Amino acid sequence: MKHYFSTLTFLIFIFVTTGIQAEIKLPAIFGDNMVLQQQTEAAIWGKSEKNKTVKVTTSWNKKNYSTKADNEGNWKVKVQTPNAGGPYSITISDGKSLTLKNVLIGEVWVCSGQSNMQMTMSGYFNQPVTGANQAIATSRNEKIRLFTVKHEKSLEQQYNFSGDWQECLPENVAQFSAAAYFFGEMINETLGVPVGLICSSWGGTRIEPWISENGFGNFDWVNLPDKNSKEEFNQQVPTVLYNAMIAPMVGYSIRGGLWYQGEANRNQPKEYEKLMSGLIDNWRNEWGIGDFSFYYVQIAPFNYGPNSLNSAFLREAQFKASTAIQNIGMACAMDVGEEFCIHPANKKVVGERLAYLALANTYGMKGVEYSGPVLKEMTVEGSLVKLTFDHAKNGLTTFGKELKNFKVAGEDKRFVPATAHITRKGITLSSPLVEKPVAVRYAFDDFVIGELFNTEGLPASSFRTDDWEMK
Repeated sequence: MKHYFSTLTFLIFIFVTTGIQAEIKLPAIFGDNMVLQQQTEAAIWGKSEKNKTVKVTTSWNKKNYSTKADNEGNWKVKVQTPNAGGPYSITISDGKSLTLKNVLIGEVWVCSGQSNMQMTMSGYFNQPVTGANQAIATSRNEKIRLFTVKHEKSLEQQYNFSGDWQECLPENVAQFSAAAYFFGEMINETLGVPVGLICSSWGGTRIEPWISENGFGNFDWVNLPDKNSKEEFNQQVPTVLYNAMIAPMVGYSIRGGLWYQGEANRNQPKEYEKLMSGLIDNWRNEWGIGDFSFYYVQIAPFNYGPNSLNSAFLREAQFKASTAIQNIGMACAMDVGEEFCIHPANKKVVGERLAYLALANTYGMKGVEYSGPVLKEMTVEGSLVKLTFDHAKNGLTTFGKELKNFKVAGEDKRFVPATAHITRKGITLSSPLVEKPVAVRYAFDDFVIGELFNTEGLPASSFRTDDWEMK
């Protein structure tokens, strides 16, 4: 009798264990309420019993897709997605079925960076988001979905991370990235399609942790970690946030990426200029879906104190990076910085400026300006300096403010305040202290409130015409 019960127990154990092994398991990025990118071949992957046939059925076209799990139980299929719409369902079966419900098809954006991207609609302690309470109260929207990746770091690339797709309800929006939400809200309202926002960010982090090991081939000044090390490490180590918070979703169907970071790298602007385009190239190579759109926010002016390099050099590096590779752009925040708060409260204007970039360049919307004035040419006539600008077809404006942030220098390289005026062709400036000007700078200080705009209301970045030593 004992032998009988032992055999029965063993058989039950084998049956239960086999059942557990056969159960479909999906990474967190796939779940109820998710958004898949429209009009593409969207990858779906997971785990099952090894060598098991897995069938995926999509409700929008009733089509079946089959694949076979490998010797470790890994499987992957690509499903054809239709035009934006939903809700739909996706059923995945290896003999046992799992159904993903309330799935939308629309536009998917990955949103990453440090604390200004992480900053939720509720703000930080004593640091609000302007207009957040009203925005949260009116945020219920069946066509926007939110996913926040929980903080984690790793020396090795991970298969999964923690997080879940949430519906756009006030209680969820309150805890979601403000910059990302305002971006998504505008895209949804303007295009009338579902929008999925995936926020993977960590306050205070440098750019290096967000790049994979494969992305550092041209950056020999970066010391990569020993992946076999048993010592403690923090979130600033190169690759560790890519490994834990980006890699698990690489391959997920997306339209593009958003980035709000740079403050932590402000003292290394020359390196950052290369790393910024390097990160974008790296993500595009890892995703393997072509040169998807990528837009980022230039850091806002802030008083970093006397022991820090003038952060205008970092803003300059970000501006230069914006033309280094194709299909990218920079949103300027020169007018929203706060002298003693590194987290500008006006996240709505930041999100909207990112949206302008996407609407004009990714979605091809005509009539929408996406950039503030960009210096085109400087000419010198005696003691006068004349500047012309691109992205100012209808002219320039200060919205009633005086132009106070221009400086001019002669061959002695000493900058002094200049008197500047808007003209029909651009800006003319001069100073009685500089008879033969050779260089101009605009708003090229740590903290400054930009006052130069085009008539569409977008600010000019700080800029300089010289390439003199950084101080």
